[in-house]
Amino acid sequence: MKVAIFGGTGFVGTYLIDALLSAGHQPLVLTRPGSEGKLEQPERCRLTPGYIEDREAIAATLDGADAAIYNIGILREDPARGISFSGLQLEGAKRAMDAAVAAGARRFLLMSANGVRADGTAYQRTKLEAEQYLATTGLDWTVFRPSVLFGDPRGKQEFATQLYRDIIKAPLPAPLFYEGLWPSNPGGYAMSPVHVEDVAHSFVASLEDPRAIGKTFPLGGPEELTWKQILQIIATATGRKLFALPAPAFGIRSLATLFDRFAFFPITRDQLTMLLEGNTCDGSEAFDTFGIDPKSFNIENLAYLKVNDSE
Repeated sequence: MKVAIFGGTGFVGTYLIDALLSAGHQPLVLTRPGSEGKLEQPERCRLTPGYIEDREAIAATLDGADAAIYNIGILREDPARGISFSGLQLEGAKRAMDAAVAAGARRFLLMSANGVRADGTAYQRTKLEAEQYLATTGLDWTVFRPSVLFGDPRGKQEFATQLYRDIIKAPLPAPLFYEGLWPSNPGGYAMSPVHVEDVAHSFVASLEDPRAIGKTFPLGGPEELTWKQILQIIATATGRKLFALPAPAFGIRSLATLFDRFAFFPITRDQLTMLLEGNTCDGSEAFDTFGIDPKSFNIENLAYLKVNDSE
């Protein structure tokens, strides 16, 4: 099967391409000029240079495709560079969906996110609106909503690596955020970290599985872990001690109000809001359907943190 992929050069995208190739599919990849070097196996892909704003480049990527995967997403906006949730997670997705219809690529897989909702943050709203638009296209669609993803970043941005570098290795105590004036269960908000390989295999297994058509699958790992537990596991995996203190969310939120439009500030108001909401989900339906034994967020599966840190 020839599979067009939008968002193939980032952390998750490279694993999606690996899984496609392992299953005997040919990836047709839209690549921003200069980003070809981010691919692990470019010689085995058909590359089309261009941007997600370019309808001609999207159409060229989909030429001859049997299916498409939309995996473009961002964690924060950059207004100065014209990078927005609406532009990439909604309008770009709609262009790719419309082009898939025109090209006759009936199968369409969408990377969404756990916790999307109409009254949520801009990140959550645009992800949901892309899902809603996909349902109107007549395509044979499947939506995946993962919790936080982890796995060897291969030099790219990744959840556990970022926490290790920005929090565990930092000279300051790790923040255990809490709402209100007094610490009440600081760091108690939970997540279901899911391994990137399990997510990639779910996508690829769904391509030719009719049971997946018209389905929305949550993708959470086998454990629900609190923020404090996640930090402790990362610290143990890297041979460090965890020093943590309760931190009032209102203080960080106040600073973010002033500085989160600047890239140097580590967290935005919306990211803090979503962190405190928690990010748990049950991925068993997808993993049972596709015959996947999901990897745990444990010391063994986080060994890449110590290896990458020593390089």
